[in-house]
Amino acid sequence: MTARIAGNDYRSLTPPALGSLTPSLRVSVVVPAYGDQEKLDLTLAGLAAQTYPAALTEVIVVDNGSNPPLRLPALRPSDTRLLLCPVPGRAHARNAGLAAATGDVVHWLDSDVVLDRRSVEAHMRWHHAAPYLVVTGYLRFTPAALPAPEVVAAADDLAKLFEPAEPHAWLVDLVERTDGLTANPHRAFSLHVGGATSVNAALFAAAGPMDTDLILGQDTEMGYRLAQAGAVFVPEPLSRAFHLGPTMRMRDKAPIDRVSHAFVADRIPSYRWLRSHPTRQWKVPYVEVVVEPGGGREGREGREGYVYDEVRATVDAVLAGTLPDVAVTLTGPWERVGAEGRAPLKDPDLDLVLIRGHYAHEPRVRFADEVPAVPAVPAVRALPAASVPVAPGPAWAVPYRLRLPAGWVPGEDTLARLLDLARDEGYGLVSVLLAEGDDGATGGSGGSAGAVVRARLERAAAFARAAIVLEEGEDLDSAVDDTFGVIWVDGETYGFASEAGVLTGRRGAYRARAEAAAEVARLTREAERLREQVAKWRDEAGRWRRSTVELRREVGTLRKELAAARKVVQYGLLTSVKRVITRRR
Repeated sequence: MTARIAGNDYRSLTPPALGSLTPSLRVSVVVPAYGDQEKLDLTLAGLAAQTYPAALTEVIVVDNGSNPPLRLPALRPSDTRLLLCPVPGRAHARNAGLAAATGDVVHWLDSDVVLDRRSVEAHMRWHHAAPYLVVTGYLRFTPAALPAPEVVAAADDLAKLFEPAEPHAWLVDLVERTDGLTANPHRAFSLHVGGATSVNAALFAAAGPMDTDLILGQDTEMGYRLAQAGAVFVPEPLSRAFHLGPTMRMRDKAPIDRVSHAFVADRIPSYRWLRSHPTRQWKVPYVEVVVEPGGGREGREGREGYVYDEVRATVDAVLAGTLPDVAVTLTGPWERVGAEGRAPLKDPDLDLVLIRGHYAHEPRVRFADEVPAVPAVPAVRALPAASVPVAPGPAWAVPYRLRLPAGWVPGEDTLARLLDLARDEGYGLVSVLLAEGDDGATGGSGGSAGAVVRARLERAAAFARAAIVLEEGEDLDSAVDDTFGVIWVDGETYGFASEAGVLTGRRGAYRARAEAAAEVARLTREAERLREQVAKWRDEAGRWRRSTVELRREVGTLRKELAAARKVVQYGLLTSVKRVITRRR
């Protein structure tokens, strides 16, 4: 039984300890190189000293047009080949090596990286534990003088030759702040770096080779496609290596990011922060909505079940939503749809004609004979890397697919909310209950009377992983539940309706924003006026308080004077009375 890993939590595996592995998998180490023969010699010397069996190791050096041409030194692994790739570019060189590789595992290695003698073994112990792993070792960047190849091959500890050195800072930071890539699986594919990463060859058969259209960022984009093929990414601290000198990124990070981000934004939907534009389209959309015939209504089963009005209600609502990063796929016998010039209203395919005509020039709507299947990763050891297809960027690189029956209308923010749920909670499948009962409804993907009507939001990586670990006779959704999780939600809660509503056009939305901005400005002015009035009242209240204090003082003075006067009056009256009494006597 193939080991099942939930999300990217590879900690459920227990790989053999170093020195205890009984190996059976063959590894192809692909080394693209351009010039710098001296560093290549050290790289091959490090490979010659590996503890992983030489009989299970092949090394493919790809000379990417060096002048003078590179040569193989005497100190190298026994099964080492030198290929020539005259087309410039690291991606072309790697693809040439990938096409020639025959191993069960492909190990990328830069020609200026020297591996610790147990590094390949540290990688391969993981690949023997599960057939869908991507393993990356820890690089350190050394400014040390270059030793002789014989010294490298004889060294028990490369640290004695190359320390002090700097760590691969961003990789170490990524691993540490994500608890070893287990706490945030959405960024795990960033671990795929070409300096010292190994990949099960069957994953390449599903994901395709490196994208040669990219100037920079090829490693990250390749990692993204491997993730969609079901890969689990493993950082391996026991695989240690030294990069001879600083990397280009260490020297020029800002300009490199500027260039790579311009390209990878078009190909990696998971980098949402690179897709901040509110309306533009991208090469790889964030979600594909497959509108399926039927709509949950009796008599709408099969491809011929499309009804123009139902399809338009669904598709228009999808395209008008808050998520513009979307593509719509309509499947059907489109090849037979043609113009009926004599009696168009009697055309049995009239609904298909209307659908095709209405969306023929909408770039976000695609017409297909059938929905592309989930990528199937071949069985372990059954397919060498040489069987990798030649075209990168398969259609399933779209990370999410929503299967939605025609006639069911998502709300303006429905897709975005469902995607937030799937992404934030890591679900592989979100099933949306649209209707149920015995009224002749059918399921969103077909079914019988009495079944529920549902939509399905599927994560490509989850279904690819499930296809790898699936046992004979097992339901695919069950395997998805084991590896990523499945949840049911209520369609009405998420804004689905069975009838089309009034769509807010772009101009209407602009006017609404303008009115809202005007109202905010008005309220801001009113608040400012009220603040000024309050300030005046506070000043007036201050004056009143000061007047009150002064009045209290005056009242106090008057009270004292009155008391004194009373004493004088009382004394004078008493004196007068005494005088009168004295006279009478």
